[in-house]
Amino acid sequence: MKSRNSVRPATEVPIGTLAEAAGVNVETIRYYQRRGLVDEPNKPLGGHRRYSPSAIKRVVFIKRAQQLGFTLEEVKALLRLEDGQSCGETRVLAEHKLAIIEERLADLNRMRRLLKTLISECSAGKRPRSCPIIATLSAGV
Repeated sequence: MKSRNSVRPATEVPIGTLAEAAGVNVETIRYYQRRGLVDEPNKPLGGHRRYSPSAIKRVVFIKRAQQLGFTLEEVKALLRLEDGQSCGETRVLAEHKLAIIEERLADLNRMRRLLKTLISECSAGKRPRSCPIIATLSAGV
């Protein structure tokens, strides 16, 4: 006869299934656990750890936040606000992230313009005295 504590809901899954359902690998789950983003479930006597559906949702949340550019530390802050009662705080974090992304985009556009200029200064098929790209890089733009 099984003890009451050994009976698990059918919805709990092993780490491999959790990883597959969330679109990550097992090492990612373990890494998130070490970083304090995902709780490590208790290991039942003689068995393997089993994860609840909420763990799958949590890992998917983490991956989606990362896809939006949030660092794991920022994701931790978002997870603390996940209850939905702190929309204003969440908005502040998102606005800050947006400002950083816009700054990066401005930098990327500046680099793009500079590279286009340097490429156009290269003589197509001709041998210039010095390559404008190398000269600019050597001068420390």
